Amino acid sequence: VQLQACGGGLVQAGGSLRLSCAASGRTFSFNNVGWFRQAPGKEREFVATINWSGASTYYADSVKGRFTISRDNAENTVNLQLNSLKVEDTAVYYCAADLPGRTIASKTSEYDFWGQGTQVTVSS
Repeated sequence: VQLQACGGGLVQAGGSLRLSCAASGRTFSFNNVGWFRQAPGKEREFVATINWSGASTYYADSVKGRFTISRDNAENTVNLQLNSLKVEDTAVYYCAADLPGRTIASKTSEYDFWGQGTQVTVSS
């Protein structure tokens, strides 16, 4: 599965962005998909994940209530709505997919396919 993340940009604190992750090569309707982010000088950290059907989601505490993950398997996309953005949300955001049949997870090691990342910059 090849993943392409897009939708990043520059936004003021309190603003919103919508990131999208599109799969090509084959469908990822049977894969759980996660979003991670990496700020300069920091390790890549978990943001949110959604199971293959869209019935289960899980968020990092730092984004809970502000970010929403969703998916459209017919369109082969997973979206991440970012609201009430903070300066500390500034990072490169990556989407990732695991192999079919797994439970949703928050560790980078649980994901097998990664997109190239999209930059989100939040100004004060």
